[in-house]
Amino acid sequence: MNMELSRLQIDDLSIGYRRAGAGPALVLLHGFLCDSRCWRDQLSDLSDQFDVIAWDAPGAGGSSDPRDSFALSDWSRTLAKFLDSLSVDNASFVGLSWGGVLAQDFYRLYSSRVARLILADTYAGWKGSLPADNVTQRLARCERDSYLPREELAARWVREMFTDAAPIGLIEELSSIFADFHPLGFRLMAKSLADTDSTDVLRRIDVRTLLIWGEDDHRSTLSVAEQLRDSIPGAVLRVIAHAGHISNMEQPVAFNDQVRRFCVT
Repeated sequence: MNMELSRLQIDDLSIGYRRAGAGPALVLLHGFLCDSRCWRDQLSDLSDQFDVIAWDAPGAGGSSDPRDSFALSDWSRTLAKFLDSLSVDNASFVGLSWGGVLAQDFYRLYSSRVARLILADTYAGWKGSLPADNVTQRLARCERDSYLPREELAARWVREMFTDAAPIGLIEELSSIFADFHPLGFRLMAKSLADTDSTDVLRRIDVRTLLIWGEDDHRSTLSVAEQLRDSIPGAVLRVIAHAGHISNMEQPVAFNDQVRRFCVT
């Protein structure tokens, strides 16, 4: 299994990614402040059955920063070109948090390329799932904190991604990832969340859809999960105990079990 970062040039962007395994393609889309390293356990555990592909979105991880007008549809189109370069025509998509909103937009533009959809701890965009004043506060915080020293930002943000019981090793792992954040990418991703209301897209999804949620997710609460479940025809919600917002890292065994069962049945 190759856990090293590989690279592709897509237009004027250098895209970093990790790829492991063989079989049906499984594309992993991370949240903001994260990158492909957040999928370490999925790359390791699911690669026995799947061709697991985790990119660093433009403005994150080892990828270059996009232009300052980059919007959600630009990420979707770049993702399509990225998959073209890997000769992946059709895949199951796992989108976590911001990555889940990207997965919805990718489906909007390229529905024929989506075999199955797994949305984890995400939103119908902040605009589509949260009160307007909450959206304003979140965006303002992201814009303000994007100028903090890297270690200070990590210290402020990591704890709210997990439950209070998260082990120190997990906290340190995510802190290291958050400390490598791209200020511009963080601001642009936050803006795309604040600008997006994907409720109309949800109603038009006609592929099998699984929702995976941390029981103790305080950033995207179970009420948001229920909104998505009730909006997407036939969607199934699975709640993971003892998990917060980044449920795939805090409870990887339970998360991977849900993904595996969903994608092979």
